[in-house]
Amino acid sequence: MVHFDMLCDECRSRFTPDPMRYGCDCGSALDFAAPAPPIAVEELASRPANMWRYHEALRIARPEDAVTMGEGMTPLIRADRSDHDLRLKLDFTFPTGSYKDRGAAVLISALREMGADAVVEDSSGNAGAAIAAYAARAGMRCVIYTPSGTSPAKLDQIRVFGAELRLVEGDRQATTEAVLEAAETTPYASHNWTPYFITGVKTVAFEIAEQLGWRAPDNVVAPAGFGSILLGLHLGFSELRRHGITDTTPRLLAAQAERCCPIHVAWRAGADVVDRFVDPRPTLAEGIASTRPIRARQVLDAIRHTEGAVATVTEDEIADGVRALAREGIYVEPTSAVVVSAFDRLVEQGVIRDGDLTVSILTGSGLKASGKVPA
Repeated sequence: MVHFDMLCDECRSRFTPDPMRYGCDCGSALDFAAPAPPIAVEELASRPANMWRYHEALRIARPEDAVTMGEGMTPLIRADRSDHDLRLKLDFTFPTGSYKDRGAAVLISALREMGADAVVEDSSGNAGAAIAAYAARAGMRCVIYTPSGTSPAKLDQIRVFGAELRLVEGDRQATTEAVLEAAETTPYASHNWTPYFITGVKTVAFEIAEQLGWRAPDNVVAPAGFGSILLGLHLGFSELRRHGITDTTPRLLAAQAERCCPIHVAWRAGADVVDRFVDPRPTLAEGIASTRPIRARQVLDAIRHTEGAVATVTEDEIADGVRALAREGIYVEPTSAVVVSAFDRLVEQGVIRDGDLTVSILTGSGLKASGKVPA
């Protein structure tokens, strides 16, 4: 199937699907060579309320055989804390407690279609748990590499799914580098390199648009580490507009922790490349503590193409965000809570305007990091 071929965005090399192929020989990540088919809007009413209702656009040859736990169609609710029209997309309500299930379901389904029976992955926690869960569902052997300082609850979750856990000393980047040797002999179920993961994540855009009556919001605020959620949002909303399903695309507003914010540094400087962040410090938002995202240029392009922006938040603001959402009955991990103060800052700066409809993505459950933020 031609529309499943993959293309390097840098050197333009083209590849057919292969479970051992996660990136280009030139060292760049891969994207699909051809646009995805449109989703069948007229048929959605008769389909299950999960992300596989959009299967035409998910690059899986046999969606009826997908590795799934009924994930998707997470709630979109109004926020109580703002005078603005702010909606909250509750993507922490997935089976493993984070939005990463979107990408894991598609990626593991694709790898199983290609004949893989084992996978390796590197993760700060949530992607590792998602890959471990869906690998277990698919009957695959799984090894997860994760930073040694990852929250114990996330490590326990990975272990209980039966995955082998390899703890890596150093920062998040060290974990990425550690997995590459294993990827020489075992399929690398990367949530950053392969396009299948981002293809799954783009369903968040489809759901938001459908829940708003096939309208795109004015803005979407999301945490940004490696940037998969921003890339998924950009891909999904771009496809909807290309196929005439929505009339506009939202501005993408990225939220980063002040202690590790390479995308913000590059965006503020007007740079075309993202340099490795110098002197990162430990942050409550461990899930977005990436010093140099693999698809950083694409993330910058997505933000700029949509006339978006990047905001940073302090550790105190992250903790305050956890508590503010909890007062609305919503318990998220600190990585998710960066969107709270980021939204406020973007309102103060005039980036989010009166009358705008804004959606903030809440990406991970508070149960992932219980005890990190005092009540």
